[in-house]
Amino acid sequence: MKLTLLGTGTPRPTAERQATANLVDLADASLLIDAGRGASTQMAKLGRDPAEVDFIFLTHHHFDHIAGLGDLLLSAWNDGRVAPVKVIGPEGSAAIIAHLWKIYCRDINFRLREAEFMGNDMPDLRKIVSVREMAPGEVFHGSDWHVTAYRVEHGHAMGLSHEEWPCFGYRLEQGGKVLAISGDTVDCAGARAVAKSADLLLQCCYMAEAEIDGEEKRLLAEHVLASARQAGRIAAAAGVKQVVLTHLSPKSSAMLQVVEDEVREEFSGTIVVGEDLHSFEV
Repeated sequence: MKLTLLGTGTPRPTAERQATANLVDLADASLLIDAGRGASTQMAKLGRDPAEVDFIFLTHHHFDHIAGLGDLLLSAWNDGRVAPVKVIGPEGSAAIIAHLWKIYCRDINFRLREAEFMGNDMPDLRKIVSVREMAPGEVFHGSDWHVTAYRVEHGHAMGLSHEEWPCFGYRLEQGGKVLAISGDTVDCAGARAVAKSADLLLQCCYMAEAEIDGEEKRLLAEHVLASARQAGRIAAAAGVKQVVLTHLSPKSSAMLQVVEDEVREEFSGTIVVGEDLHSFEV
């Protein structure tokens, strides 16, 4: 399997990093894990088309993970996608898709009328997209691959229940290889379980401990998004072969080196500070 980082940034827009989106190419399917800002245009930079995406897995519903979802679905359809597309995610994902159909209803109806007027056969986008909502521990089966959803901690210490705010990490397995996607999380049992013995762990790593200069950042690192040392501890505890860092807050090249150094203090395996459009064979 091949992993390509389409977006390694955060909710804050920057010229260097788009928001969270990850393309996984398998022999018979292409998966998108999250669909943040710029997912479609990042695919275009690779010479790829959104119409190639067969499955879209959502880790959770922060806008930087789903803002590009409508754009990607309509772009795929507009570029000739007629085969089914399945969106998989936590509870509430179906409601998001239903709202997208309301937002884009005039566009969809226009394009269907346009196709009819020009004598073309175009399926209704709303009929080729289906949604499956998963629960923690549930497995989605593909042809010779499967994805397991793991519950992770992402801001739940603020008093949000996992029912109110479901957040997943995903573990993709095929042919004895394991790709673990942490989703947005801090160090927790779910993050370590999803990563156990993975060949590659794509781990959110918002900032270095050296960047924590106040109470707000301390709380963020402890309860919302893993710091560099946390990322290293997760990778070490899980015994992964390689960790790739993503969801990186804007920082200088020097501070990115500090991030890598802090991870290395905890984890002795291969460490890569992710950049947009980097690819990895798993």
